Amino acid sequence: MKVNDKVFESIRPSFIELQKTLSKTYSNVTILIEKSNGRNYRYGKSGPTVKDNAFVSSGAVIRLNLNNMPYEFSFNDFSKEYIDTIPNIIKKEISSLDSINDFDNMNAFALDETAITFNKSTDLEIDPESLSDKYILNTLESIHNKGMAYNDAILDCIVIFQYLTIHKMFLSDTKDMQQHITWTNGVIQPMANRDGVTRYYMQTFSSLGGAELLDTMNCDMTYSLKCVMELLDATEITPGTYDVICMPDVTGIIAHEAFGHGVEMDMFVKDRALAKDFIGKQVASSILTMHDNPNLPQCGSFFFDDEGTIGKDTVIIENGILKEGMNDLLSATSLNVSPTGNGRRESYERKVYTRMTNTYFQPGNDNLDDMIASIDNGILLENAASGMEDPKNWGIQCMVNMGREIKNGKLTGKIYSPVCISGYVPDLLKSISMISKNMKMSGTGYCGKGYKEWVKVSEGGASIKAKAVLS
Repeated sequence: MKVNDKVFESIRPSFIELQKTLSKTYSNVTILIEKSNGRNYRYGKSGPTVKDNAFVSSGAVIRLNLNNMPYEFSFNDFSKEYIDTIPNIIKKEISSLDSINDFDNMNAFALDETAITFNKSTDLEIDPESLSDKYILNTLESIHNKGMAYNDAILDCIVIFQYLTIHKMFLSDTKDMQQHITWTNGVIQPMANRDGVTRYYMQTFSSLGGAELLDTMNCDMTYSLKCVMELLDATEITPGTYDVICMPDVTGIIAHEAFGHGVEMDMFVKDRALAKDFIGKQVASSILTMHDNPNLPQCGSFFFDDEGTIGKDTVIIENGILKEGMNDLLSATSLNVSPTGNGRRESYERKVYTRMTNTYFQPGNDNLDDMIASIDNGILLENAASGMEDPKNWGIQCMVNMGREIKNGKLTGKIYSPVCISGYVPDLLKSISMISKNMKMSGTGYCGKGYKEWVKVSEGGASIKAKAVLS
């Protein structure tokens, strides 16, 4: 079945009329209208919790060119009575602005004038809104109980399920587009304690789909429970440079932090990204290709971005060469490049920034077993925890919950935790010597622009073999 595509039927005529009215006075008038709804469910030893998803939002934002200055007006009253007053409100507000002619050094944002009309929805098997809170919590409780029964050392087994359904409509002189998207996330996080040592392992689930994810979550939890028990015997790693195998979740956080934030081109405009000077140059191993692609069936997906640009596959690195970055309309116009469709807002109340969607390293030609067998002394890294980057100097730091020792091509069973990956991004990426055939994406995370402006993203890819500085 499809996500409901009828939510804007009653208000669409009023917004079409508003766009046409404003276009008689101003240029490049666009309107983005959004409605979203979702819930977060959590079950742990302390009991159940249910609340609305933090990203539930309903409102609209008008954008237009005022001389060479982008002007925006946002609101959340969809009544026709209020919408009819907006042209006068904007006129009055603009007349009160000082020095609106002092923006000759700016470039008015350019819109794609290709005429496009569509109303698209993503697929789902079970609409989460059709399920009662009680049913969902009972499912989470059952998973929780299985985890608690695994071993007496299990302190808690936290189980989380969340969903968000996003409806957006975009109107301009040439575009009349709607998209209706539902994503779901799940987390199973067993926690264990022994002799005063407490460890956790996080198993994640994500889907561009509906509550059928609950069936996926209600699975064999043996691996995550086994891992949390192994972590109780973990020791600290000796800092140094190691041959490493990064599993897809760790690969994803490297891709996101290393050449995700580093090639957001609004940072190029501000001269805050070293990548600006490396377009067309080798920055990674010749076997590495990296994408940002909102067209994958993942949680960071969309049909069009928040500026009405159709989502496309952006090849950031191709065979080790930095090809292009990601941009929004303002940075694309400033840098005189084609829009990539990465203009995203946290909500209608926030401004557009260049943001990632689904970012990943493309699969290669190697088998994971062969990759492990090729290492005499190294570490297999899994269960990514967090990351941060320095686009200006290409520094990176990623925290990983679990490192497995490799000796003479085999896993020894020795565990290190936590493990920090750090260093200079090109050194890490140029050291990649093997890439697995298979890839996996995870969409349970959000991405902040600096410390704020959160949007939904997915990340992942293939497993990689590389050299990395660990501590």
